[in-house]
Amino acid sequence: MDILSLISDMLYQGWQDIFRTVFVGVLGYAALITMLRISGKRTLAKLNAFDLVVTVAIGSVLATILLSEDVALAEGIAALFTLIGLQWALARASMASDTLARVVRSEPRLLMHKGEILHEALHDERILKNELMTVIRSAAPADPDKVTAVILETDGSFSVIGHGADGEPVNFARAGLNVAQTGR
Repeated sequence: MDILSLISDMLYQGWQDIFRTVFVGVLGYAALITMLRISGKRTLAKLNAFDLVVTVAIGSVLATILLSEDVALAEGIAALFTLIGLQWALARASMASDTLARVVRSEPRLLMHKGEILHEALHDERILKNELMTVIRSAAPADPDKVTAVILETDGSFSVIGHGADGEPVNFARAGLNVAQTGR
């Protein structure tokens, strides 16, 4: 095979492949949108690690449906339905069972309180002090002395809570964190 035919095959392999990609793409996309609308906003909420896995897996399945001739549209839709159905079932089951909810969902974790770094929490969550300082610098109250709390949320994001308008630290009820989650 010469270089020109190799390049030609990389750029264009025929109208049939293009038609398949567009046709399957439109139908796969429509099926995915329909399933997501039926299953609700929670399916892609990214509230915990399981949600992230499902979101990435859905994207991967859709890409496979579009680009792999080895996967029929019906198989791809079945895979999407399975992922979305499992996510829906797990969310419903964890609402009914506190034990299951604790297994599949993490709790927010307080990393800094009233200017004091909680080193044990940083260690448990595998976060370096320098990383915590980066989070604080990128937040609205960039000064650590003006930070009431830094919380590692269940989805892996950070919340930096500054002092209130009166200059006083914000209490945890107003910050959305109860005393059990503070580690104190």
